[in-house]
Amino acid sequence: MAKCKFWSDFKDFAMKGNVIDMAVGVVVGGAFGKIVTSLVNDLIMPAVGSLLGGFDFTNLKAVLSKAVVEGETVVKPAVTLNYGNFIQETVNFLIIAFSIFLVIKGIMKLSKKKEEEPAPAEPAPKPDDVVLLEEIRDLLKDKK
Repeated sequence: MAKCKFWSDFKDFAMKGNVIDMAVGVVVGGAFGKIVTSLVNDLIMPAVGSLLGGFDFTNLKAVLSKAVVEGETVVKPAVTLNYGNFIQETVNFLIIAFSIFLVIKGIMKLSKKKEEEPAPAEPAPKPDDVVLLEEIRDLLKDKK
């Protein structure tokens, strides 16, 4: 019996609108991340590298210890800090953050416009003589 309630509770949780919206957001965000990564790797960074004289950021690295090679076999690989890749990922992050900022700003602007739509005007107050006549009518109804 408890097992059935567990699955029922899980189903109720999973079918709530917020959870489904969040799942869709994660999938779309993942796809958007790939698009931005391609934009940075394939368009922006080569253009920046070209402006800097054919510089390739992905190959930037600091060698901490050189590889040990005996003959043609590598005994110990080189230890490097690949800071060029870090620069590229930082640019990816900044572009994604800026894009999300613009999307949220647009959504907030649209929702603000919806909130600013004027509410239907309240009817004008009744004149005093009409209010007085209605009170008299109500009192006469109560006497019957």
